[in-house]
Amino acid sequence: MSLIETLARMEAVATGRAAPLATVRHRHLSEQPLVFVPLTTAGEAGAPLGALVGTDREKPALLAVPQPRNRDLRFAFLAELAESLLPYVDGFADVVEWEERKETDPETGKKVPVQVELCADAPQLIVPSAAGIDFVRLLGRSMRFRRTAEQEPEAPYPAPPHVPLLGRWFTHFGERARVPGASLLLSMTGLLTRHWATGQSLLEDQHLGALLAWIDPPARHPTSTPRRQRSAPALQGVSGRAAAERAESARDADGRLLCPPAGPATDPAFDNRLLAPAMARFDAGVPGAEDEIHGLIESQLRPTWDAVWHGIDLLRGLPPGARVADRWKRDRWSYTAHRDRVRAGEPPQPRRDDAVTAAQKLASRETAQAQLDAQEALDDPLVMAGRRLAGEALEGTVTAVEMAFSEGRRPMPRPLVTLRTADRTPLPERAKLYRALPDGKTQTAEFVAYAAEEPGALVVRLTGGMGRGRTPEPGSVPEPDDAVCWTLFEHAPRGGPELPDPEDTPWTHGGPPGATGAPEDTPDTATAEDFL
Repeated sequence: MSLIETLARMEAVATGRAAPLATVRHRHLSEQPLVFVPLTTAGEAGAPLGALVGTDREKPALLAVPQPRNRDLRFAFLAELAESLLPYVDGFADVVEWEERKETDPETGKKVPVQVELCADAPQLIVPSAAGIDFVRLLGRSMRFRRTAEQEPEAPYPAPPHVPLLGRWFTHFGERARVPGASLLLSMTGLLTRHWATGQSLLEDQHLGALLAWIDPPARHPTSTPRRQRSAPALQGVSGRAAAERAESARDADGRLLCPPAGPATDPAFDNRLLAPAMARFDAGVPGAEDEIHGLIESQLRPTWDAVWHGIDLLRGLPPGARVADRWKRDRWSYTAHRDRVRAGEPPQPRRDDAVTAAQKLASRETAQAQLDAQEALDDPLVMAGRRLAGEALEGTVTAVEMAFSEGRRPMPRPLVTLRTADRTPLPERAKLYRALPDGKTQTAEFVAYAAEEPGALVVRLTGGMGRGRTPEPGSVPEPDDAVCWTLFEHAPRGGPELPDPEDTPWTHGGPPGATGAPEDTPDTATAEDFL
């Protein structure tokens, strides 16, 4: 936890309201996201109980499993889920634009420009919490290897059509959610905790109702409060802590929580008092028992559904960061690439990655994290303030600029800039510094020395970002009285060294995929996930 976040949490405790951690929105938010609120049975994470899904906040589709132990009812739920989700996912596949990229010519080995398709937009799934993302990943693994009746007519318990396809898409969304800054699959608690700090623990922040109680108490917005809360007495002047405690523990006359966690596990009291007797009546064939179960499941899902849309409204009130669109474009490339793999008839994603693929994923995620940290700081002065407190950046006012040139056969401009700053950032000798220019480029410099004649001032030498001529380009050299911000971190970090092709995997890492004795040849150990 950074120092700025610690200070924000202390402020939240003191004021009773969540404190902002950002001045802009650092994640892409689609104009029409698909909200998915799943619910599972307690004690069996892979057994779906129900879900609310849709893009219309007023008309969600309710899917329910009246008896989760019944395999046929589970498959019927997955088939309905596929019918609800796949049209939305496929709806972005055929609206494309053309992008020019450089690819290696297999004959010459040179980079040549080519025109490639890029989907103009991509789907976005939003779930209530991080556990919802884990459940999407679990469903993806459970569904993508299922065989349909067309593929294996004699297979026991064949999966309905489109279920394996939804599993492949869920797996892709789940993998993409592990990439820092990606926005194809997001959790509402993750979105809100990135932009606000509460006075409770990180674990308590996973309860969406309690989190919203700190950020925006429900009593102030009755139109966005879940239905069963609208008749409750107003909470005027109640602190975030008291409102969060009420959201976590308050119950109605039937013993149901006013803000069910939908985590996606159910509340044990709800299971014992209401759900179990209703399922017993369903098993006994009592008329109306199935409709009763549907009503009970909806009562647990609807408050969370409304809370997710409430969070979307809060996030829309923040302007998007300048570099959010670039990260969303990478999501669009990811969606387009997976669309092409599905249409080409490639097999589903493997259960276990080979050594090279796993290393590539890890390296790409590390690079994405470094890029995200840099971009958020450049987009948001509040995030940059945290980097300054950590000694990773400094801000000040230019007091003097002295023109100088490099030594050599072709002298280049190397101006010396004196900067007065109150930031106490320790700088080693010849430390590299970076500054964002108005045109989006990055200027490099190096620390020279602290100015002896002016306390609190230091001298840096500009080493790049001024063009290739003997005269710096206009605007590339700061003027006296200009406010500038230098960072010790790169603005566009690059990845590590290239990895070999999978066919060249060394024997120390299992050898090439498919080689004798390689881990890929060993079947997976059966787990509860494989028997969803």
